[in-house]
Amino acid sequence: MRPTTGGPCQVIRDLSSPLENLGVYTETVCFDDDSTNYQTNDFFPIHTLGIGWNPWIYSYKFAPWLADNISRFDVVITNGLWLYHSFAIQQFFKNYNRHNSKPIRWFIMPHGMLDPYFQKANSRKFKAFRNKYYWQLFENKSIRDADGLLFTCETELIIARESFSPYKPKKEFNVGLGIQSPPQYSIAMSNEFQKKCPSVINEPFILFLSRLHPKKGIDILLKSYSNICREYSQNNINIPKLVIAGPGAESNYGIELLQIIKKDPFLLKNVSFVGMLTGDAKWGAFYSCEAFILPSHQENFGIVVAEALACAKPVLLSNKVNIWREVQAAEAGIISEDSVEGVEILLHEWIHMSSEVRNIMCKRARICYENNFDVNLAANQFLLAISS
Repeated sequence: MRPTTGGPCQVIRDLSSPLENLGVYTETVCFDDDSTNYQTNDFFPIHTLGIGWNPWIYSYKFAPWLADNISRFDVVITNGLWLYHSFAIQQFFKNYNRHNSKPIRWFIMPHGMLDPYFQKANSRKFKAFRNKYYWQLFENKSIRDADGLLFTCETELIIARESFSPYKPKKEFNVGLGIQSPPQYSIAMSNEFQKKCPSVINEPFILFLSRLHPKKGIDILLKSYSNICREYSQNNINIPKLVIAGPGAESNYGIELLQIIKKDPFLLKNVSFVGMLTGDAKWGAFYSCEAFILPSHQENFGIVVAEALACAKPVLLSNKVNIWREVQAAEAGIISEDSVEGVEILLHEWIHMSSEVRNIMCKRARICYENNFDVNLAANQFLLAISS
């Protein structure tokens, strides 16, 4: 449940409050250290069983916790696949409902972990080989035995069918995904962001905000942006600066990105790395930017995309971000391929867009959020699925 680990823990947090408003009480169990300080205002119980062992994230405490606590619940949701927790729950339910008068429903929310990208990416050949055999031994049984799979969008549901065989879920549900409406803009937000990134005070900029991870396509974003800078500098045309925010600067990929910037004078002048942003600083970044960009090679949903739309900011996306169809239908952003050429198209189109069209797109961005990604809509669909 640590926020730095990515989207699933944020999904759990975002859904908990609106589900409670619908009369659903939630608790979460996870393999974090008992002393973990999430620095979040979680109002629902989080049971930390301690850090799991080995790459499988095994915890000897989990099965006893299930045995002692499961009877208090009507529904269990497994968030994510491929690790011990999924196997343990499948093994537990194999016998539980046969021998207890109160059956408990069990659903799996894959969070994009059945995306065929993970079996095809060149950088994941060993993991793809491992997953193929793990599927045959264990994970297909979880998919088969659960009462249903919960997907965050229609694209995720469709492409999940392509990765493995046998793939025989009892039911598939597109429950959607949503976020709480962000706090209204305040000058304090801008001030907090400017403390983190003084280089863009009074400067237009495009924002990237996500983990610094190879699948996010930040390397092709930098190459594309450098090409654009070089092209436009020859005609003395100013372009928006680029702000890259998110955890991971200390990773090998993060270090590689910083080296790319240091070797390129255009990037060195125009790109700012600001690390992970939270609270007012994060919302200040969203509200202050011209547009949000995410050129991912794979993105199951993209909570940050919904956050940008909720702040009435157009989004520049690759067509590997699974909610690109909803954005395109709402005319709330620009879509292209996840390549250097594709990202250049995103940047070119945005830079050449008139102020009038940009303003219209900003309004459409907020409408896109309200019609597709409001957390209350998602909570209702979620409840319908697990009650069906």
